[in-house]
Amino acid sequence: MTTAAPSRPVPHPGVLQIEAYVPGKAQAGHGVKVHKLSANENPLGASPKALEAFRDAAALELYPDGSSTRLREAIGGAYGLDPARIVCGTGSDELITLLATAYAGPGDEVVYSQYGFLIYRIATLAAGATPVVAPEHDLRTDVDALLAAVTERTRIVYLANPNNPTGTYIPFDEVKRLHRGLPPHVLLVLDAAYAEYVRRNDYESGIELVATSPNVVMLRTFSKIHGLAALRVGWMYAPAEVADAINRIRGAFNVNAPGLAAAGAAIADTGHVERAIAHNEEWLPRLTRELTALGLTVTPSVTNFVLVHFPETPGRTAPEADAFLSARGLILRRMDGYGLPGALRLTIGTEEANRLVVAALSEFMKNGNGLMGEGHGS
Repeated sequence: MTTAAPSRPVPHPGVLQIEAYVPGKAQAGHGVKVHKLSANENPLGASPKALEAFRDAAALELYPDGSSTRLREAIGGAYGLDPARIVCGTGSDELITLLATAYAGPGDEVVYSQYGFLIYRIATLAAGATPVVAPEHDLRTDVDALLAAVTERTRIVYLANPNNPTGTYIPFDEVKRLHRGLPPHVLLVLDAAYAEYVRRNDYESGIELVATSPNVVMLRTFSKIHGLAALRVGWMYAPAEVADAINRIRGAFNVNAPGLAAAGAAIADTGHVERAIAHNEEWLPRLTRELTALGLTVTPSVTNFVLVHFPETPGRTAPEADAFLSARGLILRRMDGYGLPGALRLTIGTEEANRLVVAALSEFMKNGNGLMGEGHGS
């Protein structure tokens, strides 16, 4: 008995298992000043030097440098890396997807932690591979759980360190322990999108491990500390063989010319990065203290955001807090897609936005959601 041919093109089953990534919302009620604190963007914006380079690169009729040569050289100079082992992409998201495409497929497994970045699952399913989720402990990556999830079918382990959306991290010794426990054919992908914000002596982004290992890749982005989220520029440092494989399948002109120019200027403007770090160093502990004092639970974070947990008490739940804040133009990130419906993720914003969030949540925790019609835009 033959099976009838489908009546239209059908994607492979993995694609149909994907729930599309939903970005944080960016709008509130009409006439309300919006403070967007849902996407972990830099509240200081981009470097003035990056903005100038962006404007100067606006020859829209010309193709960009398909090899991102100058940007790779700038990154290599900044970190002491071989530019030949650097690959640039349309944000680190593209590189996550390309790694899955190159190294995993039907019959293979890809491992990541329970609250790891949602793109890991999407990239895995798009490649036709099977996602395998390792449980976390206290919203922190559990190395033993990751190693227990590895089988003979595992091809990639994605590790976000620090992790989004929890803001937690594991020390470099734990990363090295994870690496030692992996078979040599398994690729360990260290996603260090928030590395610049970490102020811990036991943290390392992964450069050392990539330099000495044939099966480790480190991913970085210009979207966070450098404030270039609109341009979508990321990069990876990889073994020469991995870089070669990704260069064979990436788009020929995958990074746009203004993005290349702005990123090159941004990485050279260390003063802007230091100002962004200083702002975060002031407000991360301050917001954590003030929100905790309101009776909320805040997961300890080393990033530019905090995960805020709300009680299950009617009138004071996370969805109700989200509606209450949105009505006042304060846009946080719902965590339902990560299996954390009782939490909201709050990006460290400008001083004005941070103060408004604390004031609004103080009102919310005191009175619940019964004041939705009052204080609009406060």
